[in-house]
Amino acid sequence: MSAKPERFPRKVYERELLRLQGDLVRLQEWVKATGARVVVVFEGRDAAGKGGAIKRITENLNPRVCRIVALPAPDDRERTQWYFQRYVEHLPAAGEIVLLDRSWYNRAGVERVMGFCTSAEYKRFLRQCPIFEELLIDDGILLRKYWFSVSDKEQERRFRERMENPLKQWKLSPMDLESITRWDDYSRAKDDMLVHTDTEVAPWTVVESEDKRRARLNMIAHLLGSIPWQPLQPPALTIPERPPAGGYVRPPRELERWAPDHAATLL
Repeated sequence: MSAKPERFPRKVYERELLRLQGDLVRLQEWVKATGARVVVVFEGRDAAGKGGAIKRITENLNPRVCRIVALPAPDDRERTQWYFQRYVEHLPAAGEIVLLDRSWYNRAGVERVMGFCTSAEYKRFLRQCPIFEELLIDDGILLRKYWFSVSDKEQERRFRERMENPLKQWKLSPMDLESITRWDDYSRAKDDMLVHTDTEVAPWTVVESEDKRRARLNMIAHLLGSIPWQPLQPPALTIPERPPAGGYVRPPRELERWAPDHAATLL
């Protein structure tokens, strides 16, 4: 891993992020108009910056068009299904974008390292995954896969920041912290995963995420550049004239339950 880059300037970051978010809105309209189906896979180490990138992507998008899928651990019934089955039901229909905050690649990472799957299940996944993804793409789905890469020192720094911040403590779990002691195991698992699933049909794109600002800009710019979308002319809209009052009388305010003016107590 190269030395940690200098923090990207905030003003430049915010200006470019706003421009990219404008293009994401235009991409969304293209997806709706053309009936495209987009799946974006976010993978990487714990605290690598996946969630922050997803948040910036969805910030100005319609949740009915662009939705986040972050599945919990499988239940007893799901464990008996074909491994990819529970992900299939979350794939997009026409005009939808799905962002997978972790994905079927759990089997190649945490499940392998923590012993949550058997060796046979893991090897079957490595055989089936490229075929599964090729089937998705052959059916017309636009699949993009991003691996967020972060160093061990930066990961530990982010863990400590989360532990000390009450607003971020929910992001930490015992499983996250155990990844520190299993760093090499996760490294080998990632290398093996890339060997088997970085294909010409469904390639991985690695995002350097030592600096979160750079990572977000680079990932979003790549996503926008990898999809053959075109800006569409928005429909011409006009705000109609409000008709004259028709005799409606609003009930007295005292009959309604209003939220207390908490803001007034701060002045």
